[in-house]
Amino acid sequence: LGRRFTWIVDPIDGTRAYLAGREDWCVSVALVENASPVLAAVYAPVSEEFFFAARGQGATLNDGAVHATAGTDFNFPRMAGPKPLVQRLSPTPDEITLYPRIGSLALRLCRVAQGRLDAAFAGGQSRDWDLAAANLIVQEAGGKMTALSGDAIEYNRREVTHGVLVAAGRERHARIVEHFRSRPLP
Repeated sequence: LGRRFTWIVDPIDGTRAYLAGREDWCVSVALVENASPVLAAVYAPVSEEFFFAARGQGATLNDGAVHATAGTDFNFPRMAGPKPLVQRLSPTPDEITLYPRIGSLALRLCRVAQGRLDAAFAGGQSRDWDLAAANLIVQEAGGKMTALSGDAIEYNRREVTHGVLVAAGRERHARIVEHFRSRPLP
């Protein structure tokens, strides 16, 4: 815990998807410096997608630049995560349809970085190895990933479990965080 640099590795993120023979699992690797990721790679072997980011250098998917979507609207079919959580954003919560479930949390978050999803949530109980690499990839793609309160996520701490998180393009992220500040979770 006292080291300046630490590798955080998840050799199979989305274990249930992997065991079921689905394609939505990945390998996730991050180099963390003083609680913050500085180098990240997420590889989805079945779909041959390789996401990469280095702090201050942008994010790529198979060597092509990726960018989180801009805007503040809530397009629910382009959002992923626990449905009860996302429903809290809608004035008509029973009528929303979400993006199909993605077995790997790291891959779900990388879908925000590539612009396939507008926002993704993690419902709590995520661990450093689920998040660190995707966090930097989202950030370097022009997005933001934080606790639902807007607080930054810190890694390589004594407690490796995190609460509810959100990732989105910067403007949409700000709107989501403000929404939950005015209507906190019970």
